[in-house]
Amino acid sequence: MSSQKLFALLLSLATVQMAFSGDSDILTDFHLPPKVTQVDSNFFTFTRMRALVGAPLPTNYTVTTASLPEFPALNGQSVSYAVLRFPAGTSSPLHEHPRSGELLFLVKGHLTVGFVDTADKLFVQKLQKGDMFLFPKGLVHFQYNSRKTIATAISAFGSVNPGTESLPNALFTTGIDDIILAKSFKTDIATIKRLKAGLAPKT
Repeated sequence: MSSQKLFALLLSLATVQMAFSGDSDILTDFHLPPKVTQVDSNFFTFTRMRALVGAPLPTNYTVTTASLPEFPALNGQSVSYAVLRFPAGTSSPLHEHPRSGELLFLVKGHLTVGFVDTADKLFVQKLQKGDMFLFPKGLVHFQYNSRKTIATAISAFGSVNPGTESLPNALFTTGIDDIILAKSFKTDIATIKRLKAGLAPKT
């Protein structure tokens, strides 16, 4: 095969890959759930965030999501939201979203946020109320409230189901062999067992 033909083949494969990345495009105004033929305005309204208004302050980091599982009207619309609440001294676990970037808008308090790119470069920023920060798609990131007051943020995603993979859970609660983990982290099995014990559900 000539180099010109090989280049054309690679270009066409890349184009196909780009066409299939992200949420599927739709050919109608919106998708209806199976066996539903007609909807009214209530279908397009999400009211679960009302529970946050005037609610007691949480004692742990909490996430309230408006994504496809909770809000079926989002199907095909390539957007979802989450409200993140950080009591004093709390953080999100290190995590990533495999299907979307995340645009965080801090509406209350202060947060230290950051992500690591594929060249292992760390980007960190201290945010205050009114600031926004972008976490690129698929990159490991965190949010941390070091202050003594609560912080609240709203995150927008470019997917109805961005997915969230928690690194601590993925590494230490899924059954990966202790020997593999110890070699990966250049430590001993006893240390890995202590890390796993720290993530075990409290009984």
